[in-house]
Amino acid sequence: MIRATPATRWNLDAIESAYRRWHEDPASVDESWRFFFEGFELGLDHHLAPMTGAPRCETGVIRLIEAYRDLGHFIARLDPLSEVRTTHPLLELSQFGLDEEDLGRTFDTSPFVGLPQATLEQLLAALRETYSRTIGVEYMHIQDTRIRQWLQERMEPRRNQPNFERGKKLRILRQLHYTELFERFLHARFVGQKRFSLEGSETLIPLVEGIVEKAAEGGVREIILGMAHRGRLNVLANILRKPYEEIFAEFEENYLPDSKDGDGDVKYHLGFSSQRVTISGKPIHLSLTPNPSHLEAVDPVVEGRTRAKQFLFGDTERTLGIPLLIHGDAAFAGQGLVAETLNLSQLAGYTTGGTIHVIVNNQIGFTTAPADARSTTYCTDVAKMIQVPIFHVNGEDPEAAVYVAELALEFRQTFKKDVVIDLYGYRRLGHNEGDEPAFTQPLMYNKIKSRPTVTEVYTEQLIMQGDLTVDETEALVNKFHAKLQSVLEEVKAGPPAHVGMHGFSGRWKGLTSRYSHAIAETGAPYDALGVVTQALTHVPEQFAMHPKIARQLEARREEFEQRKPLDWAFAEALAFGTLLLEGVPVRLSGQDSRRGTFSQRHAVLYDARTGEPYYPLNAISPEQAPFTAYDSLLSEAGVLGFEFGYSLDAPDALVLWEAQFGDFANGAQVIIDQFIVCSESKWQRDSGLVMLLPHGYEGQGPEHSNARLERYLQLSAEDNIQVCYPTTPAQYFHVLRRQMKRNFRKPLILMTPKSLLRHKAAVSPIDQLIAGHFEDIIDDSAADPEKIRRALFCSGKVYYDLFERRAKEGREDVAIVRVEQFYPFPYDLLRQALARYANAREWGWVQEESMNMGGWTFMEPRLREMGWPVKYVGRDKSASPATGSRKVHLREQEYLVEAAISGSIPRLVRAVETPATDEAAMPWQADAEHEREKVETQLR
Repeated sequence: MIRATPATRWNLDAIESAYRRWHEDPASVDESWRFFFEGFELGLDHHLAPMTGAPRCETGVIRLIEAYRDLGHFIARLDPLSEVRTTHPLLELSQFGLDEEDLGRTFDTSPFVGLPQATLEQLLAALRETYSRTIGVEYMHIQDTRIRQWLQERMEPRRNQPNFERGKKLRILRQLHYTELFERFLHARFVGQKRFSLEGSETLIPLVEGIVEKAAEGGVREIILGMAHRGRLNVLANILRKPYEEIFAEFEENYLPDSKDGDGDVKYHLGFSSQRVTISGKPIHLSLTPNPSHLEAVDPVVEGRTRAKQFLFGDTERTLGIPLLIHGDAAFAGQGLVAETLNLSQLAGYTTGGTIHVIVNNQIGFTTAPADARSTTYCTDVAKMIQVPIFHVNGEDPEAAVYVAELALEFRQTFKKDVVIDLYGYRRLGHNEGDEPAFTQPLMYNKIKSRPTVTEVYTEQLIMQGDLTVDETEALVNKFHAKLQSVLEEVKAGPPAHVGMHGFSGRWKGLTSRYSHAIAETGAPYDALGVVTQALTHVPEQFAMHPKIARQLEARREEFEQRKPLDWAFAEALAFGTLLLEGVPVRLSGQDSRRGTFSQRHAVLYDARTGEPYYPLNAISPEQAPFTAYDSLLSEAGVLGFEFGYSLDAPDALVLWEAQFGDFANGAQVIIDQFIVCSESKWQRDSGLVMLLPHGYEGQGPEHSNARLERYLQLSAEDNIQVCYPTTPAQYFHVLRRQMKRNFRKPLILMTPKSLLRHKAAVSPIDQLIAGHFEDIIDDSAADPEKIRRALFCSGKVYYDLFERRAKEGREDVAIVRVEQFYPFPYDLLRQALARYANAREWGWVQEESMNMGGWTFMEPRLREMGWPVKYVGRDKSASPATGSRKVHLREQEYLVEAAISGSIPRLVRAVETPATDEAAMPWQADAEHEREKVETQLR
């Protein structure tokens, strides 16, 4: 608990004023202040007491210490390319009632840890050495005084100085040499090829290596890394120890990775994992997550992967698996996913116990200068929102960088919070190796051109200190260069046989990447459904239920006991519960997912008196798997990225992300496009993530009507994802269970209901949950094939409108076939269904969505390919997903249903306020007829 006190640096002016009044008249201040000032003077050393103005100076000294802790980073030597700033107006002695005459005077300096008494000159030297050398620290924004004190106790006694022994210094130098020589070797041998060089920021490698070594010593089992392309090849080679021959092979024209499926990706996006043994002999697993060119998109994915691994380890303290994110300065300041990921850091459903963030600060973004890239002083300022320490360090002081890395890891393990390291360097070459940076930054690159490398600077430093000889340096360089050349010669003879990524080992062993339409039996025994229902409908004896929920649970219990049809929410709960009984963990997250956006789920109940939560799905059986449900922060991209990452390392768990409304997924499009639909093709990484996207037209306006089914269908290829639009609770039950019953994992995109959650006809008999399986196509079991003259295809909610209209009009000549799974497309099943209707003369695809949306553009060419001349029935093309008028919506819906059941096909519907009278009054009709003629021409 943090205790508030008025005696802080923020109140120093008020304290001094009260102190002066007390000296003049002790009765003029409150009794508590009198006691405080009496104790203060009593505590002063006797040789200071007689000094004129001594209390004023002592207060000034305290303020000086606090000011350097707060502002000392402003005069730290951070930027290798800029002149050192030695003064700052707010750090002048005059700001604290001190001057040069006080430099030789001795003061009580005990607030500075490890320096009980010193002259002002000695104190200033200690402050500058600690806070204004090559390390600048920002931590006084942190309100938790325990953290500030912890940092002070570790930084101030040693003045933020590494003090490494010789062996460690030589290891740092060797890592710098390997880093620099690796880049130069690639540059010389693979001329003109992009590699996004680390040159200018080579210190990243010893910094990360410092984290790896110290983490292993502390018992960490795994570090999960995420980074963009800058320096990635170097991290792969020198941190994860990816074999040089594999890296070189990816540059060669003879690189034919036959062991890989899919399209692959460029070499600086690939992931890799390895088991390292550190210098101390401790093992540690390193895993670099593959990423796209959207620089920060990988951040939440890494967090999700880490959380899944921590669950696997039983790591409730979150100290065995650590996320490490490596950023660029422009991306860290500029991309919103950074803030979303930071915001995840301390939330119960998403915390990973703290992330170590390392920023490779090139002080430029492609060609954009910092002044044009951010409105903040530092690129790291966004991290202050979560009150974590930020270490700025000069990349040309590798010892300081390693020291900060070790301190950051210790902080993370102690406080389970994020920590940021801002590594100041530069980019020796352009954005890529074919770019000319001097076009836009001539002054910066004039400095860089003549600047010695970090390795040269550090080598000279060690030679001057007597830690190294010139001969030792030359031997190290020659040995490493010969090794690289030897490997390259081997690669030129042919690619190594083991090149490639191996995604189906470990937790994925026994699974395959091959999709199959084979039926998975997903029914659940009645007894198991009963056990789950018992848990769902009962609460602890003293639990105070909300009356409405109590009635709902009682109704569910009766429905089950009397074997009445079940609704969507009940079917979902039974799907979850039966999987839990079978040992499958279930994780659900999204905005308001615990209760459900439409107040349908109530996966978590809250005591009406105490507010305490209760999870019925965790009370099924002592042997069951765990169920977790989280109301997420108001984020789509960050949370969906997290859940995708979780699914990568939890193939044995049902992982679901629910959008509050289907169109909310728009905000996560980068995760969908760059990870979910293509990770298997690019990186051979499969996912079983389920996306629940509420979809359907209810006349509530353009927002939240449409989950953009057409987007997922457009993104479908090579059996990469599953896209389903189920129409019954039983289908929903089976598709959820099917996700975990097959020997492969593919992302599942589900169009889920809104109004159907309470539609009287949208229910399923219990028997359909006990037996059966998910049906990709639901044929019209009520239709007599001999009588059918019009066959309609549809999917989702519109089925119920069609069914009701057909029954109302007594049309026995119309069949309604439901497409429950769009992709992978069930050709054989659909062909079997259609073969029954040989007497049909019209074939129509009916949808609620506008013509340029929904399933039409996906279904039409496939049905035409199968030989069925299908025509479109539905709304006309539109820019907006839906009308904003409920009245117009109802008219449109009536029109398309009427057209489908009893009108001529095709019919195009557009929003109108009054019935059309002639083409002059309603010119849209001519457009509609023109569209109809075009469609019919294409079909002919």
